[in-house]
Amino acid sequence: MNNYAVNQFSTTGTLYLSAPEAALLVRKVGLEVSLRSIAANIREDFSRWPDFDKSARVASHSEFGVIELMPVSDDHRYAFKYVNGHPRNTGLGLSTVMAFGVYADVDTGSPLLLSELTITTALRTAAMSALAAQSLARPDSRVMALIGNGAQSEFQALAFKYLVGIDTLRLYDVDPDATAKLVANLRPFGLAIVMCGSAAEAARGADIITTVTADKTQAIILTPDMVEPGVHINAVGGDCPGKTELHADILTRANVFVEYAPQSRIEGEIQQMPADFAVTELWQVFTGQAAARTSATEVTVFDSVGFALEDFSALRFMYDSAEAHGFGQRIALIPSLDDPKDLFSTVAVMQDEAVTC
Repeated sequence: MNNYAVNQFSTTGTLYLSAPEAALLVRKVGLEVSLRSIAANIREDFSRWPDFDKSARVASHSEFGVIELMPVSDDHRYAFKYVNGHPRNTGLGLSTVMAFGVYADVDTGSPLLLSELTITTALRTAAMSALAAQSLARPDSRVMALIGNGAQSEFQALAFKYLVGIDTLRLYDVDPDATAKLVANLRPFGLAIVMCGSAAEAARGADIITTVTADKTQAIILTPDMVEPGVHINAVGGDCPGKTELHADILTRANVFVEYAPQSRIEGEIQQMPADFAVTELWQVFTGQAAARTSATEVTVFDSVGFALEDFSALRFMYDSAEAHGFGQRIALIPSLDDPKDLFSTVAVMQDEAVTC
């Protein structure tokens, strides 16, 4: 492209954070600090819940998966995430979940950050799970069953180690290779690991049960007989219509917590329940407006579907960290104009000027 065209666009515009640079940034900051910082941002943002303009995500479903758009904003910043969920993708050499997002200035509409969100979504989902468990699980919880050992599992394991104090994992996946991968990746982190032959075996003796499976179906990963008194269930995998992991009878005997009830009733475990089934939104727990766990024998469920405000919190962390550590590059995502009313000049070709690209 010639200099005329290049000069029409700003070279000091939107900060772009690619997947490789996001990974390097997390390594620079550290996994533990990243998880703790995103969790702190989520708690802070959820604690000012009324300040945000919220809506359930917009989803386009197809035979093999779903593509979703997740927007949220307050008076100062706007964020959205584009994300898919295609369980068969691993057989095609693609990730089940792929995402990117934008963090923007509300006053001007200017996009401040264009970022990958596949890695970041894994971090924020794990951070949210552990943050919820800080309030909902028994304080003495040390053993977690991790059922579903795919791409999200390492992040869940480490978030619970760092933020909750889990020191022992009981693992199960229908794919033994996935469990082997998880064991190898977690070897340096000092967790005691027990590989199990079934979901029921993994759940036995666990203080916390995390289900994070990928199949887009109404599966029953956990049944009531597998859930002991006092257990906290972190139900992550049921996150779209027609996709669940828990037997409905578990929900009827548990105290159920959600992110944003209008979305969870469509996409979460509670899609199985009547429209008036009682749930508590987590922001109410974080602000002290609702009780969390009320006894050592109570069964609690975090019906996690992922909400846009968590992505807002995670994008805020990535933006601040990239700026602080000099990561990312400035891209001309938006035209830079000497006269803001003259957009046409960016594409106009003067009669006496030959433009080649």
